[in-house]
Amino acid sequence: MEYLVAVVLGLAVGGFATTTGFDRDRAFYPTVLIVVASYYALFAVMGTSRYSTLEIEIAVGLVFSVFAVLGFKKSMWLAAIGIAGHGFFDFFVHPGLVVNPGMPVWWPGFCGTIDFVLGGWCAIRLWKTPGRAKNNGTF
Repeated sequence: MEYLVAVVLGLAVGGFATTTGFDRDRAFYPTVLIVVASYYALFAVMGTSRYSTLEIEIAVGLVFSVFAVLGFKKSMWLAAIGIAGHGFFDFFVHPGLVVNPGMPVWWPGFCGTIDFVLGGWCAIRLWKTPGRAKNNGTF
């Protein structure tokens, strides 16, 4: 069920961002990436995890934040790759990296799916709008 909800929500967020023009601002998708990457640290705090869990979650969040900043500054393709890459992280890396008791059991499936949808949406927007990937002020 989390996969279906994530697909619908991802399409709704992407469609809403495009329709309203929110995603014309270069900061939109990089900000989404930073927020998405911060949830694991929030779950670590909520689960009263050991400091090592929180430290790992913060370190990983910082890696994705670097993708967001570089995407904003250099090429929006890095933001699209970072969002979709976070989906890959949700499904394949996080489960073997750390145990986070504050994370809901359905979260990796939901987050990974919505990341793939939004990363794909961003990539399609970049592909359909040549020249917008580079830092020129707008999407």
